[in-house]
Amino acid sequence: MGLEGELEAFGTRFGAPAYRQFSSGGAYPSVPLSSPLPGSTDRFGSKDEILLTLEKHGGICDCQTSRDTTMYAVSADSKGLDTVVGLLADVVLHPRLTDEEIELARMAVRFELEDLSMRPDPEPLLTEMIHEAAYRENTVGLHRFCPTENIAKIDRSVLHSYLRSYYTPDRMVLAGVGVEHERLVECARKYLLGTRPAWGSGAAVHVDGSVAQYTGGIVKLERDMSSVSLGPTPFPELTHIMIGLESCSFLEGDFLPFAVLNMMMGGGGSFSAGGPGKGMFTRLYLNVLNRHHWMYNATSYHHSYEDTGLLCIHASADPRQVREMVEIITREFVLMAGTVDVVELERAKTQLTSMLMMNLEARPVIFEDVGRQVLATRSRKLPHELCALIRDVKPEDVKRVASAMLRRKPAVAALGDLSDLPAYEHVQAALANKDGRLPRTYRLFR
Repeated sequence: MGLEGELEAFGTRFGAPAYRQFSSGGAYPSVPLSSPLPGSTDRFGSKDEILLTLEKHGGICDCQTSRDTTMYAVSADSKGLDTVVGLLADVVLHPRLTDEEIELARMAVRFELEDLSMRPDPEPLLTEMIHEAAYRENTVGLHRFCPTENIAKIDRSVLHSYLRSYYTPDRMVLAGVGVEHERLVECARKYLLGTRPAWGSGAAVHVDGSVAQYTGGIVKLERDMSSVSLGPTPFPELTHIMIGLESCSFLEGDFLPFAVLNMMMGGGGSFSAGGPGKGMFTRLYLNVLNRHHWMYNATSYHHSYEDTGLLCIHASADPRQVREMVEIITREFVLMAGTVDVVELERAKTQLTSMLMMNLEARPVIFEDVGRQVLATRSRKLPHELCALIRDVKPEDVKRVASAMLRRKPAVAALGDLSDLPAYEHVQAALANKDGRLPRTYRLFR
């Protein structure tokens, strides 16, 4: 990006238990802090002042909230290190959170929720639903998106209570790339030590240390998908299914075998074009999309957290072929625990290594990697260490983790016309069968 130095501050790692105390807002209690930075702080009277300060050092900023982490990031010329760290400290610890700023954030949340229900791509909504099904009413299974009726309940006092509980020193990491370590430490001491935050020094709400409890289950949402994308060439009406099984946390030794398995499954949309570099030789392409022309999508995803993980496959097809689509996906899950071809395993490991190294060519990705690893594990594995661990994954490792995963109850999320959706018990039975087939059903009347 033509910048001499880049640095990032992580506001907090609030973890899944944060949803329990603040479930009325899901991950959104910090939304007023992220647009992309607060509108005003003790030192900066408006968002414009923050941006003008960054512009003097060629800086850009961003703030993102996920299920377990809030990140505040700035990329700027390293000569402005002192100014930028001071700005980040002010943004994180001294937001004003005025009534006007909170109301603007409420409007932004309402717009995002409305957009979520209208967009042709259902993946964000399905991801929310599969977590809700997998971890019924606990930790990462609680709502990430704020229910519309609860938006008005989030006010300054709720935000301060949230910040007081989760924006604590033991949950924060300041990470930098392209800057001298001693200078970064000096700036951190200058702006972060002994600072009284805007929410005061009162006692924090007891932070729930619950561990994610995988339950399995099904979440269904009947919806008319025929008019999702109108126009000269309207998008076809599809039913979307996501089936998931519990994997492992990113702290466990089996994390990389699961990552390799996810890469080996691969997949994508039927409209994707490209060669081996795009994963056209992954199982979901070879066994599903190439053989079943009516399948519009078959993609594998792996979500991993501090205490749990979820490997799932998203598939979409015409509503009249839902049952056949579900059976194809359950068969692919069962085949995961079968024979692993050495060539496909080496291809998956090479692709995973290539993706890792390509991403780490960008400095913003490097300091995100540094911050996330230190935040989660208090240490950082270097790229060459990760590549060595990937190379050590053997066929029996993939078969072992897949077999263990198949012993758990499935999580199922379904969206669209669900009139032909198999019963949850039938999906569970299919995953327990050696061939992955659904139990046969007979109808007297059609």
